[in-house]
Amino acid sequence: MRDVPENNRSAVVVAKMYYYQGLTTEQIAAELRISRPTISRLLSFAREKGIVEVTVYDSDEHRNPLQQEISERFEIPKVHIVPVSEASGEQIWLQRAAQFAANYLNSLLTDNQILGVAWGSTVSAISKYLVPKALRGVDVVQLNGSGNTITNNTTYASEIIMRFADNYSARAHLFPVPTFFDYEETKKSMWRERSIQRILRMQEDADILLYSLGAVETGMPSQSYSDGYLEDKDFRELKARRAVADLAMVFFSEDGSSQGISVNARSSGPDLELYRRAPSSVCVVSGRPKVAALHSALAAGYMNDLIIDEPTARLLLRREKEKPLARVARRSRGRRATGAARSATRPNARS
Repeated sequence: MRDVPENNRSAVVVAKMYYYQGLTTEQIAAELRISRPTISRLLSFAREKGIVEVTVYDSDEHRNPLQQEISERFEIPKVHIVPVSEASGEQIWLQRAAQFAANYLNSLLTDNQILGVAWGSTVSAISKYLVPKALRGVDVVQLNGSGNTITNNTTYASEIIMRFADNYSARAHLFPVPTFFDYEETKKSMWRERSIQRILRMQEDADILLYSLGAVETGMPSQSYSDGYLEDKDFRELKARRAVADLAMVFFSEDGSSQGISVNARSSGPDLELYRRAPSSVCVVSGRPKVAALHSALAAGYMNDLIIDEPTARLLLRREKEKPLARVARRSRGRRATGAARSATRPNARS
């Protein structure tokens, strides 16, 4: 396996024999006169490079009881429970959920679509497990800014966006603004700039939104809360307003409302209504600290597609039974023009 073109050719041959002809690795090794470990490496290479895509059809008939209960209780059409042992620990829970999400995204994203991405530790983990898939006319847009008062380094967020763009041969659209503005008036002025309005329109037109949730009270502070994006006075306000979580740095309380939390007026994240309107709002959640955040976000209808590991899912249902929340009436999600139809009418995203 000396160079990539040779690897590709060999991997295609081995993959066809394994998946199409149903031969075992031992049979393929004997026929091609190469070792079984080499066959295994070529099959792994084929999956990693997107030569082979694995699709699992998860219809309603195959739903497990846990999946069904979450879907019915929270009126969410798509729920994906990622199997993992509770004893394996929360790092493994997150790893498994991220791997699932990375593969699942390939089944959603198609040519001429817009993918909106909210950066954070969970989405960063997803970006590291992406499976290459070359698409045409895809745009990846950042949903929230990443600048702060501690450092001018915004590479953490930009690297996440670039991984998604590179993976899908897509155009990347970074959001070069602070995570939180010092003054609401500054944000309003910035939002009038044409270059910023272009990003805001792309966010609004996104076909798929991919994000996780930040938990205000956590045992392990998230990147967002520990790297200087918020000040002490902001934390005091969040506590006073009983904020439980944020979605792309827009905070909400236990009932899912973002009203009355003044820091939101300075946030660069989209209004939470965007997640209710989007055709596909994919939320990936893992870990005990995020259960309360997810509970409130589900009750508020901020997603229509949930990816969650099994232990966290059980904790979610336990919380719902102990402390049920009122549901916000879900709005119908009108399908925007997509694919070739929108590609023909949308101006060049890079202009």
